[in-house]
Amino acid sequence: MKRKKIVSMLLASAMAATLLAGCGAGGKSSSKGDSDGEIKEFTAFFAVPGSEINDDNEVQQIIAEKTGAKVKETWLTGQTDVEAIGTMIAGGEYPDFIEGGNGQMQLYDADALVALDDYLDDYPNIKNLFSDLEWEKLRQDDGHIYWIPQFSCIKNEEKVCTHNDEAFWIQARVLKWAGYPEIKTMDDYFNLIESYNEANPTMEDGTENIPYTILCDDWRYFCLENAPQFLDGYPNDGSCMVDPDTLTVLDYNTSDTAVAYFRKLNEEYQKGIVDPESFTQSYDEYISKLSTGRVLGMIDQWWDFSNANDAIKQAGLDEQGCDYIPVPVTIDGRDNQWHNSGGAFNESSGLAITTSCEDVEGALQFVNDLLDQDIHNLRFWGVEGTDYEVDENGEFYRTEEERTKQSDTAYKASHTCPYSYFPQYTGTSDDDLLIGLESGKYDIGTKGAWYTEERAKKFIIPKEPIGASIIGFTVRKEDANKYKNIDDFAKEKGKLVPISPQNAQWNVIKEYNEKHKDQQIELTAAESFKVADAYAWVLEGRYDAFFDIKLSFEKAVTDKDGSYHQYADKLSWFAYKGIPTYPLIHKDKKNEKFAEAYSKAIKELEKDGTLAKLSKKYFGEDVFSYVDKEK
Repeated sequence: MKRKKIVSMLLASAMAATLLAGCGAGGKSSSKGDSDGEIKEFTAFFAVPGSEINDDNEVQQIIAEKTGAKVKETWLTGQTDVEAIGTMIAGGEYPDFIEGGNGQMQLYDADALVALDDYLDDYPNIKNLFSDLEWEKLRQDDGHIYWIPQFSCIKNEEKVCTHNDEAFWIQARVLKWAGYPEIKTMDDYFNLIESYNEANPTMEDGTENIPYTILCDDWRYFCLENAPQFLDGYPNDGSCMVDPDTLTVLDYNTSDTAVAYFRKLNEEYQKGIVDPESFTQSYDEYISKLSTGRVLGMIDQWWDFSNANDAIKQAGLDEQGCDYIPVPVTIDGRDNQWHNSGGAFNESSGLAITTSCEDVEGALQFVNDLLDQDIHNLRFWGVEGTDYEVDENGEFYRTEEERTKQSDTAYKASHTCPYSYFPQYTGTSDDDLLIGLESGKYDIGTKGAWYTEERAKKFIIPKEPIGASIIGFTVRKEDANKYKNIDDFAKEKGKLVPISPQNAQWNVIKEYNEKHKDQQIELTAAESFKVADAYAWVLEGRYDAFFDIKLSFEKAVTDKDGSYHQYADKLSWFAYKGIPTYPLIHKDKKNEKFAEAYSKAIKELEKDGTLAKLSKKYFGEDVFSYVDKEK
């Protein structure tokens, strides 16, 4: 009976967890502010341009309440990084945190930085950012470590779905006009811009296009200089190219490709394609041009012009195709590494704590807390339900409305708080269920997982399910009488929103088609899409149905607080069947025995009606009754 009780408790908690499914558990923050409960306040200076955060920023306040600390950030204005740092050193007073850019070694030479190596073991989130070898690379001539790189950590699985680095960019309207051609070479790129501008010399309002511009202002001349390394297919690893096979170091400024590139720019300048103000315009003037949607193409880092893309979105110019798309251009179509330096370890600079800081431990604790999963989510995603959503697979996404808010400068100043120059990581959380189970961090986990052959290879999946996902079809309400069940949908040759072959839903439709050879549902493969797109496509008539989970539909559409409740009077849902869901168990001998005991206990709970009772308690109905139900 004891075993039965334990498994019953496990089942109850699993069902409750299904309703609250997210991306992973958040870490425990331990910074508590001053003993009287006040929030600690630190200062920081970063020797790069940046955006100020309003004093009443909502997310910053949430982070402060969770960590017991906040930071007032200031950014570079009106000086070079070396000049700004030099002025600071001359005055002998510093903020608590600093990142000096090209002036970092000046700070080291001036003894303005606190050695961190004796502290690191006490702050595991910081220590675990990098390997021992990488930390050793940060030691300076005196044998100590003084700064923490902020941007070169990729944890677990890379999940970047947008290009955040440098690239050849081109507007979406140009690609659409040309029928989305394959652009592989430098000549392809400029020929397309030339052709488009000749056929479409102005925007919709008559404003004259700028075919191609170059940012050369101060240190941002990299927009001109970096291109040859990309054209040769190398990533942005610094001031040189390193052949991975021969380990030969090449200077991209003196390469044959550099000669061809600058010759091409000269030719395009003579044709009037290159903006004649390229070499005299300021950064602000450049951003202003991009913000109007006039510029068809350029080379730049995404972070350097993303505020212009925000302005384009806010002005509705993205609807005209004035937003920017990166293209993998090389000199002759050779393999391209996408100019991605996200995983390159940069030891030359990083976040440091200065000798003016009166609470070094508190400062390090704050940095450590910023790397906790729940705080990291707040920094880069915001508040769940307000700034982002979580789907049934634990994937984060934003609705169109949420994406629009994120492009609003005023909204970001008052609501978003990325602490963008503090240490961070990309990839997936250590607490992600599947990663944690596979690594052995967890023995057992539940997330409403369906059986797939791929999962069965990685995990122990017990014989007996722990629940069921009720799956069915979201259709237009006007078609509710036309499509009452899956057979109706197949008979009427309804068109289904594409499904990824990696999604377990693909197999459900595939199995139906195998059983109904004379009445099939057309399966179309898709890499991925957002739920918002699927609902919109059904309403637009592009497709007749979206294969959807009942709980997801109710949470998103039926619920008055749902992200897509505006569709509640336009969409309907009908059930197909219940798909059994299972706990996933880490593969080892010990857990094989547990899985056997679990299956035995679950069988007893099914027999005495406990499963049905728990399902009705947490879901309002017996979800198991839908299993193997065909209509």
